[in-house]
Amino acid sequence: MNWNNSVRQLHRWLSITFTLAVIANIIAMILQQPAVWIGLLALVPLIPLLATGLYMFALPYLTSRGTARGSTPASQL
Repeated sequence: MNWNNSVRQLHRWLSITFTLAVIANIIAMILQQPAVWIGLLALVPLIPLLATGLYMFALPYLTSRGTARGSTPASQL
């Protein structure tokens, strides 16, 4: 498994964790027992989720720039 697939898999699991934390926060608010740690629980997966999402967003732009230079024939320069 290469680096990009690992980042995508990590992003998937982080999104599931974030969704469960948000659901727990909503349930705690419905039961009117909001604790500070439940509210902060959603921030734990959100920060690495942001980092992996930004990495995957920038990946096509970074790879297309490198391959475009390497694949240009010398006759076209």
